Amino acid sequence: MSRSIIRVESLHKSYVNGSNSLHVLKGVDMDIREGEMVSIMGSSGSGKSTLLNILGILDNYDEGAYYLDEKHIGKMNETKAARFRNRYIGFIFQSFNLISFKNAMENVALPLYYQGVNRKKRNLIALDYLERLGLREWAHHLPSELSGGQKQRVAIARALISNPKVILADEPTGALDSQTSLEVMEILKEVNESGISIIIVTHENDIAARTQRIIRLRDGLIESNEVNHAFELESVKVN
Repeated sequence: MSRSIIRVESLHKSYVNGSNSLHVLKGVDMDIREGEMVSIMGSSGSGKSTLLNILGILDNYDEGAYYLDEKHIGKMNETKAARFRNRYIGFIFQSFNLISFKNAMENVALPLYYQGVNRKKRNLIALDYLERLGLREWAHHLPSELSGGQKQRVAIARALISNPKVILADEPTGALDSQTSLEVMEILKEVNESGISIIIVTHENDIAARTQRIIRLRDGLIESNEVNHAFELESVKVN
Protein backbone atom coordinates (compact mmCIF):
# COMPACT_ATOMS: atom_id res chain seq x y z
CA MET A 1 0.00 0.00 0.00
CA SER A 2 1.30 3.48 -0.86
CA ARG A 3 2.37 5.76 1.96
CA SER A 4 0.70 8.93 3.13
CA ILE A 5 1.59 12.13 1.30
CA ILE A 6 -0.81 14.21 3.45
CA ARG A 7 -2.05 13.36 6.94
CA VAL A 8 -4.03 15.58 9.27
CA GLU A 9 -4.99 14.63 12.81
CA SER A 10 -7.70 16.29 14.87
CA LEU A 11 -7.30 19.58 12.99
CA HIS A 12 -9.00 22.64 14.49
CA LYS A 13 -9.19 26.15 13.10
CA SER A 14 -11.09 29.20 14.38
CA TYR A 15 -11.26 32.76 13.11
CA VAL A 16 -11.66 35.59 15.62
CA ASN A 17 -13.40 38.79 14.60
CA GLY A 18 -13.56 41.21 17.53
CA SER A 19 -15.44 39.44 20.29
CA ASN A 20 -16.80 36.80 17.90
CA SER A 21 -15.09 33.48 17.22
CA LEU A 22 -16.01 31.19 14.32
CA HIS A 23 -14.94 27.56 14.79
CA VAL A 24 -14.49 26.42 11.17
CA LEU A 25 -12.65 23.09 11.48
CA LYS A 26 -13.65 21.01 14.48
CA GLY A 27 -11.28 18.05 14.56
CA VAL A 28 -10.66 16.86 11.01
CA ASP A 29 -8.79 13.58 10.45
CA MET A 30 -7.71 12.83 6.89
CA ASP A 31 -5.15 10.69 5.09
CA ILE A 32 -4.23 11.12 1.41
CA ARG A 33 -1.98 8.46 -0.11
CA GLU A 34 0.71 8.94 -2.72
CA GLY A 35 -0.83 8.88 -6.20
CA GLU A 36 -4.42 9.32 -5.03
CA MET A 37 -6.94 11.61 -6.69
CA VAL A 38 -9.43 12.77 -4.07
CA SER A 39 -12.30 15.24 -4.13
CA ILE A 40 -13.50 17.27 -1.15
CA MET A 41 -17.13 18.35 -1.21
CA GLY A 42 -19.39 20.32 1.12
CA SER A 43 -21.75 23.24 1.19
CA SER A 44 -20.59 26.83 1.63
CA GLY A 45 -19.24 27.27 5.15
CA SER A 46 -18.40 23.58 5.61
CA GLY A 47 -14.66 24.30 5.91
CA LYS A 48 -13.46 23.20 2.46
CA SER A 49 -11.51 26.35 1.61
CA THR A 50 -10.06 26.65 5.11
CA LEU A 51 -8.82 23.06 4.95
CA LEU A 52 -7.32 23.61 1.49
CA ASN A 53 -5.53 26.76 2.69
CA ILE A 54 -4.00 24.82 5.59
CA LEU A 55 -2.93 21.96 3.30
CA GLY A 56 -1.38 24.54 0.97
CA ILE A 57 0.52 26.14 3.89
CA LEU A 58 -1.32 29.39 3.19
CA ASP A 59 -2.87 29.44 6.67
CA ASN A 60 -2.02 28.05 10.10
CA TYR A 61 -4.17 25.76 12.21
CA ASP A 62 -4.88 26.10 15.94
CA GLU A 63 -4.77 22.52 17.21
CA GLY A 64 -3.95 19.07 15.86
CA ALA A 65 -1.21 18.09 13.45
CA TYR A 66 -0.46 18.26 9.73
CA TYR A 67 2.13 16.06 8.02
CA LEU A 68 3.21 16.66 4.42
CA ASP A 69 5.38 13.91 2.96
CA GLU A 70 5.84 12.74 6.58
CA LYS A 71 7.20 16.15 7.64
CA HIS A 72 5.36 17.95 10.40
CA ILE A 73 4.02 21.29 9.18
CA GLY A 74 3.55 23.72 12.04
CA LYS A 75 3.71 27.48 12.28
CA MET A 76 6.51 28.82 10.12
CA ASN A 77 7.54 32.18 8.74
CA GLU A 78 6.51 33.14 5.22
CA THR A 79 9.96 32.46 3.73
CA LYS A 80 10.01 28.87 4.99
CA ALA A 81 6.34 28.36 4.09
CA ALA A 82 7.01 29.58 0.54
CA ARG A 83 9.97 27.18 0.26
CA PHE A 84 7.78 24.23 1.29
CA ARG A 85 4.99 25.27 -1.08
CA ASN A 86 7.38 25.65 -4.00
CA ARG A 87 8.94 22.26 -3.33
CA TYR A 88 5.87 20.14 -2.62
CA ILE A 89 2.68 21.79 -3.85
CA GLY A 90 1.16 22.97 -7.11
CA PHE A 91 -1.98 25.13 -7.06
CA ILE A 92 -4.85 25.38 -9.53
CA PHE A 93 -7.59 27.95 -8.92
CA GLN A 94 -11.10 28.56 -10.27
CA SER A 95 -10.11 32.11 -11.29
CA PHE A 96 -6.84 30.85 -12.88
CA ASN A 97 -4.76 33.48 -10.99
CA LEU A 98 -2.66 34.29 -14.03
CA ILE A 99 -0.69 37.55 -14.09
CA SER A 100 -2.42 39.71 -16.70
CA PHE A 101 0.68 41.49 -18.03
CA LYS A 102 2.75 38.32 -18.45
CA ASN A 103 2.31 35.97 -21.41
CA ALA A 104 1.48 32.26 -21.07
CA MET A 105 5.13 31.20 -21.07
CA GLU A 106 6.08 33.72 -18.37
CA ASN A 107 3.11 32.69 -16.21
CA VAL A 108 4.07 29.01 -16.43
CA ALA A 109 7.73 29.81 -15.67
CA LEU A 110 6.92 31.82 -12.53
CA PRO A 111 7.54 29.04 -9.93
CA LEU A 112 11.03 28.52 -11.39
CA TYR A 113 11.74 32.24 -11.01
CA TYR A 114 11.17 31.82 -7.27
CA GLN A 115 13.52 28.83 -7.32
CA GLY A 116 16.26 31.00 -8.80
CA VAL A 117 16.34 29.38 -12.24
CA ASN A 118 17.69 31.78 -14.88
CA ARG A 119 15.27 33.27 -17.41
CA LYS A 120 16.45 31.39 -20.49
CA LYS A 121 16.29 27.99 -18.80
CA ARG A 122 12.93 28.54 -17.07
CA ASN A 123 11.35 29.81 -20.30
CA LEU A 124 12.56 26.74 -22.21
CA ILE A 125 11.10 24.46 -19.53
CA ALA A 126 7.85 26.45 -19.60
CA LEU A 127 7.62 25.99 -23.38
CA ASP A 128 8.02 22.24 -22.89
CA TYR A 129 5.08 22.16 -20.45
CA LEU A 130 2.95 24.29 -22.76
CA GLU A 131 3.78 21.85 -25.57
CA ARG A 132 2.57 18.94 -23.42
CA LEU A 133 -0.73 20.73 -22.84
CA GLY A 134 -1.21 21.65 -26.49
CA LEU A 135 -0.53 25.37 -26.05
CA ARG A 136 2.93 25.82 -27.57
CA GLU A 137 1.66 28.23 -30.23
CA TRP A 138 -0.05 30.35 -27.53
CA ALA A 139 3.13 30.82 -25.50
CA HIS A 140 3.47 34.54 -26.25
CA HIS A 141 -0.21 35.41 -25.81
CA LEU A 142 -1.47 37.30 -22.78
CA PRO A 143 -4.20 35.77 -20.57
CA SER A 144 -6.73 38.22 -22.04
CA GLU A 145 -6.17 36.57 -25.43
CA LEU A 146 -6.90 33.04 -24.15
CA SER A 147 -10.16 31.16 -23.64
CA GLY A 148 -11.16 29.88 -20.19
CA GLY A 149 -10.00 26.38 -21.05
CA GLN A 150 -6.66 27.66 -22.34
CA LYS A 151 -6.15 29.73 -19.18
CA GLN A 152 -6.77 26.66 -17.02
CA ARG A 153 -4.29 24.64 -19.09
CA VAL A 154 -1.71 27.38 -18.52
CA ALA A 155 -2.51 27.20 -14.80
CA ILE A 156 -2.05 23.40 -14.84
CA ALA A 157 1.31 23.78 -16.62
CA ARG A 158 2.36 26.33 -13.98
CA ALA A 159 1.31 23.91 -11.22
CA LEU A 160 3.36 21.10 -12.78
CA ILE A 161 6.57 22.93 -13.64
CA SER A 162 8.13 22.63 -10.18
CA ASN A 163 7.48 18.85 -10.09
CA PRO A 164 5.19 18.94 -7.04
CA LYS A 165 4.20 15.89 -5.03
CA VAL A 166 0.67 17.24 -4.54
CA ILE A 167 -1.66 19.43 -6.60
CA LEU A 168 -4.38 21.33 -4.76
CA ALA A 169 -7.18 22.35 -7.11
CA ASP A 170 -9.81 24.76 -5.79
CA GLU A 171 -12.92 24.50 -8.00
CA PRO A 172 -10.71 24.04 -11.10
CA THR A 173 -13.71 23.66 -13.41
CA GLY A 174 -15.94 26.25 -11.72
CA ALA A 175 -15.46 28.90 -14.42
CA LEU A 176 -15.60 26.50 -17.37
CA ASP A 177 -18.35 25.07 -19.57
CA SER A 178 -19.22 21.36 -19.33
CA GLN A 179 -17.12 20.18 -22.28
CA THR A 180 -14.03 22.15 -21.22
CA SER A 181 -14.50 20.89 -17.64
CA LEU A 182 -14.30 17.29 -18.89
CA GLU A 183 -11.16 18.10 -20.90
CA VAL A 184 -9.51 19.65 -17.83
CA MET A 185 -10.43 16.60 -15.73
CA GLU A 186 -8.90 14.32 -18.37
CA ILE A 187 -5.67 16.31 -18.14
CA LEU A 188 -5.72 16.08 -14.34
CA LYS A 189 -6.30 12.33 -14.59
CA GLU A 190 -3.22 11.99 -16.79
CA VAL A 191 -1.22 14.08 -14.32
CA ASN A 192 -2.43 11.85 -11.49
CA GLU A 193 -1.44 8.72 -13.41
CA SER A 194 2.13 10.05 -13.46
CA GLY A 195 2.16 9.62 -9.66
CA ILE A 196 1.18 13.10 -8.44
CA SER A 197 -1.49 13.19 -5.74
CA ILE A 198 -4.39 15.52 -6.53
CA ILE A 199 -6.94 17.01 -4.14
CA ILE A 200 -9.89 18.74 -5.80
CA VAL A 201 -12.32 20.93 -3.91
CA THR A 202 -15.56 20.97 -5.89
CA HIS A 203 -19.32 21.36 -5.53
CA GLU A 204 -19.96 19.50 -8.79
CA ASN A 205 -20.99 15.85 -8.43
CA ASP A 206 -19.89 14.93 -11.95
CA ILE A 207 -16.39 16.24 -11.21
CA ALA A 208 -16.19 14.37 -7.88
CA ALA A 209 -17.34 11.22 -9.71
CA ARG A 210 -14.07 11.33 -11.67
CA THR A 211 -11.94 10.96 -8.52
CA GLN A 212 -10.96 7.82 -6.60
CA ARG A 213 -12.33 8.96 -3.27
CA ILE A 214 -14.91 11.51 -2.16
CA ILE A 215 -14.61 13.25 1.21
CA ARG A 216 -17.65 15.25 2.34
CA LEU A 217 -17.33 18.02 4.92
CA ARG A 218 -20.22 19.33 6.97
CA ASP A 219 -20.00 22.01 9.66
CA GLY A 220 -16.23 21.61 10.04
CA LEU A 221 -16.25 17.81 10.34
CA ILE A 222 -15.87 14.95 7.87
CA GLU A 223 -19.35 13.61 7.26
CA SER A 224 -18.24 10.80 4.94
CA ASN A 225 -15.06 9.48 3.37
CA GLU A 226 -15.85 6.92 0.70
CA VAL A 227 -14.04 5.08 -2.07
CA ASN A 228 -15.65 5.90 -5.40
CA HIS A 229 -16.48 2.43 -6.74
CA ALA A 230 -17.72 3.91 -10.03
CA PHE A 231 -14.20 5.27 -10.61
CA GLU A 232 -12.68 1.87 -9.82
CA LEU A 233 -15.02 0.11 -12.25
CA GLU A 234 -14.18 2.64 -14.97
CA SER A 235 -10.45 2.06 -14.38
CA VAL A 236 -10.94 -1.71 -14.70
CA LYS A 237 -12.78 -1.21 -18.01
CA VAL A 238 -9.99 1.01 -19.36
CA ASN A 239 -7.29 -1.47 -18.35
